[in-house]
Amino acid sequence: MGALTGKTALVTGASRGIGRGIAERLGRDGARVAVHYGTNAKAAEETVAAIEAAGGSAFAIGVELGTPRDAERLWDEFDRHADGLDILVHNAGIGTARSFGEIEQEEYDRLFAVNVKAPFFLTRLGADRLRDGGRVVNISSGLARTAAMPHLIAYSMTKAALDVFTRDLSKLLGPRGITVNSVAPGIIDTDNTADLLYGTEDGLARAAALSALGRVGTPADVADVVAFLVSEDGRWVTGHWLDATGGSLT
Repeated sequence: MGALTGKTALVTGASRGIGRGIAERLGRDGARVAVHYGTNAKAAEETVAAIEAAGGSAFAIGVELGTPRDAERLWDEFDRHADGLDILVHNAGIGTARSFGEIEQEEYDRLFAVNVKAPFFLTRLGADRLRDGGRVVNISSGLARTAAMPHLIAYSMTKAALDVFTRDLSKLLGPRGITVNSVAPGIIDTDNTADLLYGTEDGLARAAALSALGRVGTPADVADVVAFLVSEDGRWVTGHWLDATGGSLT
């Protein structure tokens, strides 16, 4: 039996990248995983298939975040498949390549709608579904604690807001035995970051050099950290910001 057997997990933005890595890891550990996606149904179904091929259980739910009544629609869809929740991972997020001097108000608002507003209201409306002793994990960023990439200021601000949400929510949900933590990746090798942050062999080498371990991270590196926090072993860790940058902030 896996460490999460009998548990139900929801991972937002789980069709690709870090979210898929987390969903697959939780599935291997025995959880039944709700694989959320925004628009890419095919990728979500591939994630579900991968979890099932490894012996796990999963289902896909599609709701575009940052849109009106997104939280209500997501939970309505979730309730068609499950009657409660043990693990909630807020991974869905968007970035921008536009700098401080370039970003327009519409894009700024969209960043905060997806990266901050959606987790807030998903958690608020889902709190009654989250069982006592449950887990909430917010995927933050090392950029919330460093000015290494000041041109990504708007994105970094959303992740800093998510960290405040983590700390305060841990106090609000703590009386129910629910832990709430942030996990902060550095540069992770996904299709999104490849184009945005390095995109070339030289760029990849520069990105790897930022880490004390001399390489770019993988979705599995982050997923393993999340797996610890949502397991029984992570029961005494809450309100915490966990550096999962591979030493990029040292």
